[in-house]
Amino acid sequence: MSYVRIMIGALAIVIVTGAAAYRQMPAKAQQPTATSGTRDGSSSFDSTINQNAQRMLEEGRRTFRFDTFGSEDFWGGRLRLHEAIVGQKLGGVGPGVSPTMALSLGLKVDADALPADLVASIKAGKVDMGDPASTVALLKANAVIGVTAFFNPDGSARSVGIQCALCHSTVDDSFASGIGKRLDGWGNRDLNVGAIVATAPNLQPFSDLLGVDVATVKAVLTSWGPGRYDAELNMDGKAKRPDGKIAATLMPSAFGLAGVNQHTWTGGWGTVTYWNAYVANTQMYGKGTFIDSRLDNAKQYPVAAKAGWGHKRDATDLITAKLPALHFYQLAMPTPKAPTGSFDAQAAKRGQVVFNGMAKCASCHVPPLFTEPGYNLHTPADIGIDSFQADRGPDRRYVTTPLRALFDTQKIHRGGFYHDGRFPTLDAVVNHYDSHFKLKLTSDQKRELIEYLKSL
Repeated sequence: MSYVRIMIGALAIVIVTGAAAYRQMPAKAQQPTATSGTRDGSSSFDSTINQNAQRMLEEGRRTFRFDTFGSEDFWGGRLRLHEAIVGQKLGGVGPGVSPTMALSLGLKVDADALPADLVASIKAGKVDMGDPASTVALLKANAVIGVTAFFNPDGSARSVGIQCALCHSTVDDSFASGIGKRLDGWGNRDLNVGAIVATAPNLQPFSDLLGVDVATVKAVLTSWGPGRYDAELNMDGKAKRPDGKIAATLMPSAFGLAGVNQHTWTGGWGTVTYWNAYVANTQMYGKGTFIDSRLDNAKQYPVAAKAGWGHKRDATDLITAKLPALHFYQLAMPTPKAPTGSFDAQAAKRGQVVFNGMAKCASCHVPPLFTEPGYNLHTPADIGIDSFQADRGPDRRYVTTPLRALFDTQKIHRGGFYHDGRFPTLDAVVNHYDSHFKLKLTSDQKRELIEYLKSL
């Protein structure tokens, strides 16, 4: 025992002596060296980090907004979608797509990309918004968000490709409805993807993939409606739910994902960067590499197994090298803040107490992420809904969707809440959980809880 005391005492002396020696060192010697980094970020590696972050942010933004990943070989080269856009008079087929029709289908126009003379002509009413030639002018200006047209030297359309921004950006309508400044990361709940794709002159590639006739392909595409898309149809071939309703889900937003693990409606697919690779390769039909042996399971994913989606390796990879910066840019997108007046601030304070307490919301929607840090998945029974959409995912679970920008039911949450919009309002969501968990919230508690949700 005495030996132990001696050793501990000796150690204390060493520690105290060392601390005293450090205090007596010259101030310059106490400071970290340039190679170890300084608080003002002036070390060479700190500078490298800062430069790398800025580079990735800029590259990611360009990728998100403008990179087609070579998808024009599919949408233009195989489906010939550009021919339907320009119309017969301009060398395509059919009546063409006018700006008025494009806007009605939910396509958005970047006002900042419009040339000054075109802006003046639009304001003066000199642009025929009912003429597909005006759409061609917008495409040549690269002003249609998420869509890039490729032209021949004579000005005729050669092909068309798509970008991430097509489905996950909108505009602030500052110029006109559907025309304004970009809002990257906002799910486009106006976009009728199915109706747009259904106009393509050649839908045979989808027919061959799904094993159904072209008429059925068109029927499925046109059944989706605005703000909906089915990212698993070309994996499992399920166009409808057992109750006969469409299987397409609502377009999710891509902001507020920093710190979030699984982020799609259903769990097990993967993290943000996994989903970027999945979408770029299997939904945008870009040229790249995608590996997921789970898609070899012909029982769960018959279409994917047949198509070889789980082992996709194109000769030219235009996707993989761009995934890091794309991921970085998406994680930089913050959740829009609730504007003043969009919720009752005093009621929201009381609602926060309900959220963290009696309503038990925070047990899964853990502040400030408002999803679980870690494995953020739940069985259908956990949340009291059917298992159809969950069963389409590898883990057969639903993701605890982060609570983001719930104040905005006109753009961000148009179409309702949950993956299929089954709950049209926040009131309906709260009532569902009140019933499912037998919370017995009062009407005042529900109202205050909703005001808090709107503040997030």
